[in-house]
Amino acid sequence: MRTTVTIADDVLREARLEAARTNQSVSSVLEAALREHLVRTQSAARVDFVLPTFGGGGLLIDILDKEALAEALGDNEPIA
Repeated sequence: MRTTVTIADDVLREARLEAARTNQSVSSVLEAALREHLVRTQSAARVDFVLPTFGGGGLLIDILDKEALAEALGDNEPIA
C-alpha cells in the first residue's frame, strides 16, 4: 500500500543508511521499525497479571519424599 508521510530529514537519512547497510529498501526498513514500535507499545499497554496467593501454613508435603507423596495421592503402596 502506498502512502505519504512526513519524516524528519535526519531520520530519513539514517533509514537510508540502514537500508544500504542491510541491502534492503528504505520502505522495508521503515516498515520494520514501525512494526517493532507497535509491538513494544502494545506490550507496554498490557496490564501485568498478578496471581493471588493465600497463606496456607507452608508446604504440606515434600514432593521429593516418594512415600509421603504416595500417601498424599491415596496410593498406599510404596513406590519402588
